[in-house]
Amino acid sequence: MKKLIYTLLIIIALTNNSFSAGDSSSETTTKVSNYTKAKNLIKAAKKYEKKGKIEKAQKRYAKAQKLLLKSNKKKPLQADTLNYLGFTTRKLGDYEKGEEFYLQGLQVEPNHNGINEYLGELYIVTDRMDLAKERLNVLKSCNCKEYNQLKEIIEGTKKSKY
Repeated sequence: MKKLIYTLLIIIALTNNSFSAGDSSSETTTKVSNYTKAKNLIKAAKKYEKKGKIEKAQKRYAKAQKLLLKSNKKKPLQADTLNYLGFTTRKLGDYEKGEEFYLQGLQVEPNHNGINEYLGELYIVTDRMDLAKERLNVLKSCNCKEYNQLKEIIEGTKKSKY
């Protein structure tokens, strides 16, 4: 009976990769990138924002921004990173720098759905509706939620906090 239990424990341990015997690949898979940490902080910040807990949201946006800056330094010119850098910077109130990040991202990937939507939102908040409509036009054929969200904000059916 002891042998059976021992054998089962070994099988379970091996299938869960609990015993890696110094395998470095198991170490790298558990390390979470700065980009992923930032993305998770942004998700949390958005939830706080919806609940009206702006101060908590701002703290998470600031932490996410720091991680994204590190990520961008390590791997520059990644459209997704630049998108979230623009987003967090905009959420922290620096529209000018946020716009710079979005525009850098568009240089890398001109049809990036997230960048086009968020840049459109920035243009609305900064009273440049014509430029927001240009971003909407870029998204027109994507058949994506970003198009619908920006369209709702432009039409005034959905409020943008900033």
